[in-house]
Amino acid sequence: MIYVFLLLMVTAVWGWTFVLVKDAITHYPTLPFLQLRFILAFLVMVAVVHRLPARREVWVGVAAGAVLAAGYLAQTVGLTMTSPGNSGLITGLFVVFTPLIDRLFGVRLRWWTLIAVAAALGGTVLLVGGPAGFGLGDILTIGCAALFALHMVLLSHWSPGLRSAPLAMVQMGTSALIFTGGGTWSLRIPGQDVWIAIVITGVFASALAFYIQTWAQQHLSASRTALILTTEPAWALAAAVVLAGQRFGLMQAFGAALVLAAIVGHEVAHLKFNAHGDEAKA
Repeated sequence: MIYVFLLLMVTAVWGWTFVLVKDAITHYPTLPFLQLRFILAFLVMVAVVHRLPARREVWVGVAAGAVLAAGYLAQTVGLTMTSPGNSGLITGLFVVFTPLIDRLFGVRLRWWTLIAVAAALGGTVLLVGGPAGFGLGDILTIGCAALFALHMVLLSHWSPGLRSAPLAMVQMGTSALIFTGGGTWSLRIPGQDVWIAIVITGVFASALAFYIQTWAQQHLSASRTALILTTEPAWALAAAVVLAGQRFGLMQAFGAALVLAAIVGHEVAHLKFNAHGDEAKA
């Protein structure tokens, strides 16, 4: 289906951008990079939407956009201190963090989620080389995963009935405003490579990616969408190995495999449970 194909393309772009952003922020300050990225994303969404958001779309978009901005800030700053492969894998923990946060909204916590969380966290410890291997970058990326999970939970509870495009526009605008208001302007003019990263992340990995995701979810179930999104860490790992030359020792490789298994296994279990539930209702 076209929706599945487009979502797979989105996850591939997200996975590749870990290497792209890592390279860009070694040549340009992190906060101004994020500022330019989300300003561009907002302008793209303004061109797409052509309409003003409703009042509820504004306040939901502002709240979700603030959480999204915090997540990207934690992820991008963390990426300056950890590898693209580690960042992509740890960011993927949002899949197993989401049900934990959803529990605060009264959603039942399933047994397979607890197993997945334990496996994913154990894999993360191995991925960074043991408990002593946790650096600030890895810790910030775990915070990023939790914030992305919170972002998904807020949207799942607050966005039903709202138009996806204006809501995405407000989120991009909120993120751009936060980074701009934070005094992140830089007098340095980005180089060509940095501009390429800004355009790719702003247009494709932010504006169009969020737009495609919200559009696709009008035709696919949340469980099926989440299962497709679990491919992002695998794309990030592949990009880190192929493009950045990242190599893993035996313990790190086992940890990476455990994280991927926990993420994918959790979503497969969730998908099967929902399928059995639908059969029982029928």
